[in-house]
Amino acid sequence: MTTTPEFISVGALGEGFAIDNNVLVEDAGLNGRSLTLRFPGDRLHACTVTDSSKVIWDGLETEARVTSIRSGIFFVDFLLGEAVKESVSLVLDTAGGHVTLVQGALPNAEETSVSAYDRAREGMELTGVNAEILHGTIDGVAGGTPHAPTDELLGLRNRYHYSPDEVYEHVYLNGNFYTWHCLKGSELGLGDTDRCHYIKIAEKLYLFVWREKIVPTLGVILIDMDRLKTDGKIFGYKGFDFTSYVNFEVGAVAEVLNETTY
Repeated sequence: MTTTPEFISVGALGEGFAIDNNVLVEDAGLNGRSLTLRFPGDRLHACTVTDSSKVIWDGLETEARVTSIRSGIFFVDFLLGEAVKESVSLVLDTAGGHVTLVQGALPNAEETSVSAYDRAREGMELTGVNAEILHGTIDGVAGGTPHAPTDELLGLRNRYHYSPDEVYEHVYLNGNFYTWHCLKGSELGLGDTDRCHYIKIAEKLYLFVWREKIVPTLGVILIDMDRLKTDGKIFGYKGFDFTSYVNFEVGAVAEVLNETTY
């Protein structure tokens, strides 16, 4: 008889991912720049990158992480809020003038305790993790191709080496779901099929967002299928008591295992 794998907290996952990982170093290319970001419905946000570890977002200074997986394209990530945290991730194309905003929030204890059966019966999403995804423009910059949903990753089965000790595979099933499977590491033997979103940023460069339903988790990752590299973050509760948060960087070396055409 085999042992049933146990789901772990996001905090424990972050500890496993922190050792000898493949994340990108922080990038100083936006240091000192102030950007006005314009979204549908006359929604505006002001973002100033003071350095590669701090931003001022709508007048509020906060710790941040700024990286660049491809020249001119930046990933800016930070948390907002006091007792209740919100995740904010930006993909900024400073040459083309386009931006994608992913603003996420985790469910509280009561929301998390609603069973998958009850969620299905009530016509709710199976995950309580929320993510608002908006596409907009950077004032004063124009000419690039807008970011938009894509199906270009569908059918791929990729293996991701986050570190020598953390290896996963992803199967991109359709426009709403993907399957993940831990081949080596903290979640060895675990796998699930979760809600996800795919956005094309540039040729062979994609933003991949997923929302897990068992342990509330938000993942926001850039996947560069040209250089076979990823970089992004995972956001969740540190433990199972809903009292504190973790928002840790992740990055992987990618390889394509196969592609299925339906």
